[in-house]
Amino acid sequence: MVVEGAANSSSSALENPNLNPRARGDEEDDEPEEGEIVGDEDSGSSKQSMGIIQQPHSLEHSWTFWFDSPTAKSKQTAWGNSIRPIYTFTTVEKFWSIYNNVRHPSKLAQGADFHCFKFKIEPKWEDPVCANGGRWTITFPRGKSDTCWLYTLLAMIGEQFDHGDEICGAVVNVRQKQDKVAIWTKNASNEAAQLSIGKQWKELLDYNDTIGFIFHDDAMKLDRGAKNRYTV
Repeated sequence: MVVEGAANSSSSALENPNLNPRARGDEEDDEPEEGEIVGDEDSGSSKQSMGIIQQPHSLEHSWTFWFDSPTAKSKQTAWGNSIRPIYTFTTVEKFWSIYNNVRHPSKLAQGADFHCFKFKIEPKWEDPVCANGGRWTITFPRGKSDTCWLYTLLAMIGEQFDHGDEICGAVVNVRQKQDKVAIWTKNASNEAAQLSIGKQWKELLDYNDTIGFIFHDDAMKLDRGAKNRYTV
């Protein structure tokens, strides 16, 4: 899928996750399907006519949005086969262009999973980069995770974590009674790095409740019986 044009958003939004992004003004009346990206208007001609050339603000890493719809899940026999990449972005402008044209967690159907992972890392336990990792998770009442999801994305792609190299990506899981936002990391046994990420995440979100870290290996073996290895 292709996004035409880019959102006119400053890179300062990535430097401060408490800054509310400015929503796009001219939106289509028809809502997009889940996971679908809707093209915005091309403002290139007007910029050229004014003689202004704006350089894109590159991110340190490229990132890919992935979507797993409940409809696709029901048709698959093996877990993970229904996850599909949506779009890879490398600049601040492309991030906003995508984010402003996809449904936010509160508008997704029950059972949907929306991921944002570093380029070439698949949001699966079996991915070589994720295999020895784990995840921090925060739970919200159904439809109340939009702000946390956005601020988590901004902090992550804006490299605001001291151990950002440990981060694989983030996911929001939409369920019947709750939403779960999680950050996936590479090396679960690196306790110092995991604790640092968990503490910084809470600070960035101004979140005061205790959160836990589960090893992927425990989750694969014990499913819902997996216990937190770390808490902050």
